[in-house]
Amino acid sequence: MKITRVESIVLHMPMVFDGATPMLGGRPRTSIDMLLIRVETDAGITGWGEAFGHRIFPATRAVIDTVLAPMCVGRDATQIAALNDDVQRMLHGIGRNGPAIYALSGIDIALWDIAGKAAGLPLYRLLGGARRADLPAYASLLRYGEAKAVAHYAAQAFQRGYRYLKLHEITVPEVKAARDVVGPDVPIMVDTNCPWTVAQAVEMAHRLAPFDLHWLEEPVWPPENVAGLAEVRVRGGIPTAAGENYGTVWDFRRACEAGAITYAQPSITKIGGVTEMRRVMTIAETFGVQVVPHSAYFGPGLLASIHCIAAMPSESLVERFYCDFAENPLGEAIQPKQGRIQVPQGPGLGVDPDPRLLEKLRAS
Repeated sequence: MKITRVESIVLHMPMVFDGATPMLGGRPRTSIDMLLIRVETDAGITGWGEAFGHRIFPATRAVIDTVLAPMCVGRDATQIAALNDDVQRMLHGIGRNGPAIYALSGIDIALWDIAGKAAGLPLYRLLGGARRADLPAYASLLRYGEAKAVAHYAAQAFQRGYRYLKLHEITVPEVKAARDVVGPDVPIMVDTNCPWTVAQAVEMAHRLAPFDLHWLEEPVWPPENVAGLAEVRVRGGIPTAAGENYGTVWDFRRACEAGAITYAQPSITKIGGVTEMRRVMTIAETFGVQVVPHSAYFGPGLLASIHCIAAMPSESLVERFYCDFAENPLGEAIQPKQGRIQVPQGPGLGVDPDPRLLEKLRAS
């Protein structure tokens, strides 16, 4: 089965909210862009993938259209590991992180979608997972920067049935507001997006200690400073999580060897797709590190994350970026119910994008 075409599609998706406007990329945002990958084969089977698109999709799309698509056309779509390895070797001069790996991620996800469809199995079953209907999800609130807004959305998420909550805040009042609203029994995680020095991060960990955080995510700049993150983990006294900014399994190996992370967070649209995600899961298991993938996406990237989690021996959390859309091509498939998100049971990723909405939301 040969690859005959690789197409990139950008969707512009307006958000719907009933409170303060969230911050993404340091500025207020009312919409999110999605970069989809469509891979066609001579067997008539089409696969869908998603590459990291937030803010950087033009660079990632350029790699797909000008470099990776020509490399992939004519290749055997069933030889996923070999294609992934070949691309990584040929493109290592461009970088082992960033747009090249993001682009590979989208194609790899699409190829696994094709593999599941060819086998007539949902991806998680193809990967050896036991039958699962759904998984626990956590509400990953966007950044608001004010306690009142955090309290509003934390309460809303709790009312919708979420029993795990993540904040993207960097000051104490916002974290306190969430804890006050949801009470002492709901695990709260805080993702700070790499703002502090090691000393600042340790100090903030001590200030946040009264709120009994489940984990403190990416507290140190730069994200490559795994020795510094390990110091924060020991001196700060709060479990640490990181990995959405890592490019390959080797970055996770270094973090595990340094004792830097309690929770590993590979991002399937940034790490190299399902193929590299599985390698990260193997490495993490050998170090006794729990994998909780980063999945702040709303398309095939989220579906692929769900399938990879469902294939794990024990249940783990699914991150669901906490925002609503007027329309989404995947419809109800990505919408949690009472704090749990369904595992698609159809072949491959289980759900294809709605063609009508693809055309309606298509940016280019």
